[in-house]
Amino acid sequence: MPRTDDDLSPIAPLRQPVFRMLWITWLMANVCMWMSDVAAAWMMTSLTTTPLWVALVQTASTLPVFLLGLPSGALADSLDRRRFFLFTQLWVAVVASILSAFIFLDAITPALLLALTFVNGIGMAMRWPVFSAIVPTIVPRNQLPAALALNGVSMNASRIIGPLVAGALIASAGSAWVFLLNAVLSVVAAVIISRWKHEHKPHPLGRERLGTAMRVGLQYVGQSYHLKGVLLRISIFFFHSTALLALLALLARGMQGGGAGTFTLFLAAMGAGAIASAAFLPALRRRYPRDGLVLRGTALQAGAMATMALTDQVWVAVPAMFLGGAAWITSANTLSVSIQMGLPDWVRARGMSMYQMAIMGSSALGAAIWGQVATWTSVPVSLGIASVTGLLSMFLANRLMPDSGLEDDLTPKRIFPAPQITEPPPRGHVMVMVEYRIDPARSADFRDLMLGEGRRSRLRHGALSWELLHDIHDPSRFVEVIVDESWTDHLRRFDRVTAADVALRDRKLAFHLGEEPPRVTRSLMETTTGSS
Repeated sequence: MPRTDDDLSPIAPLRQPVFRMLWITWLMANVCMWMSDVAAAWMMTSLTTTPLWVALVQTASTLPVFLLGLPSGALADSLDRRRFFLFTQLWVAVVASILSAFIFLDAITPALLLALTFVNGIGMAMRWPVFSAIVPTIVPRNQLPAALALNGVSMNASRIIGPLVAGALIASAGSAWVFLLNAVLSVVAAVIISRWKHEHKPHPLGRERLGTAMRVGLQYVGQSYHLKGVLLRISIFFFHSTALLALLALLARGMQGGGAGTFTLFLAAMGAGAIASAAFLPALRRRYPRDGLVLRGTALQAGAMATMALTDQVWVAVPAMFLGGAAWITSANTLSVSIQMGLPDWVRARGMSMYQMAIMGSSALGAAIWGQVATWTSVPVSLGIASVTGLLSMFLANRLMPDSGLEDDLTPKRIFPAPQITEPPPRGHVMVMVEYRIDPARSADFRDLMLGEGRRSRLRHGALSWELLHDIHDPSRFVEVIVDESWTDHLRRFDRVTAADVALRDRKLAFHLGEEPPRVTRSLMETTTGSS
């Protein structure tokens, strides 16, 4: 079917009922998140005025994603995603109910507030990877950038709605009612998710073991130059930009006539900036390469932070927060699209969980560090240092680890027949040996291919180890040795083949001599049968 302009419009994914339903659910979930964050941050300022305690609210809400993101991603890649998403919403509802009860009973303390904020963050740690994995499966690939931008709009619309509702409730009724409303909205979102008609198809080989799934996810990202580059940039951006959010409540108090309403206004301005800039993202992506666009977003963010550090006037601070929101969605969406395009479906939730871990881990660390810097010096000094070092760090990342601009074709290809045996082998590692015959004059080029792309491909697919042997007595004989954790895990590799892997196989075979294909042997490693 020919591609039309409507297919590429910023709102095209919303024309699909399933995406529209999940987008509304995601909006409600994010509204709850911002309501909770605003109420917790403002309550902490009423319990203590120490900058470190206030900044630790941000750390407590984001640290669970760093700690639990990978297990959550591994589960989201193997469990029924609808039920898993539903469970996360119910988790948030229960925690919000408990938190509101403690506040109603006037039993809340700074330590207890941090603890319950951390437990609430566990729900976010579980739900983000599964939602990220669902979106690419329900929209066409050419609409994925628009879908991710709409998710950014959802996040930033909630950045306006959540703080406004929370601020109004805090001013009129108290923080306890914010958390109670959070619980109610989370239940409503759970009901909407339960109406999604999604059929989960279990894998024919069964569910992958959690430890193995986590290892394979780490290996996939660790063996990808592209994905590591994305994680580096998103970590740099959020480590520095989180200083603004972590210290925003104190900035609002320090403004002339500042208070809870000022805090809410700043968050709303930031969200409005992100929403307004979302419409321009397609044109910006066409005009600038990834690294150039992210660097410009970082520069804009640094300027907004520097302005907030230097002013005590609300009329100056609001435009700065607006530009900060535009910078946030520009950088975050650009990198989110980049990592989604670099992940095949079978490992998508694990890859996106590591992306979110990088965001939340760097945010948690940044909030603690910039809060401590503010305690030692002042809030403006801390923001000024964060703005300068953030821009310099991103510039160095682009220089030292530039984006190649090339994307692998990750279309699934089931062209390699899986080996068949009469009965499953005993437990133990499986060694696969592939024997090549190579012209000695071309052995250096073959070796470079195998030690580079060949090795990375095998490890990305889940191999425990990989080696390349060169026969001392026969210079034309090379043997590739791959060790898999089990026979079942060996079979899983055949389901993970993409068009890029097929192209790599063809490049390997171009070196092989003779009419017969490389000889493949598979052996059970008896020394591991009792340990697997």
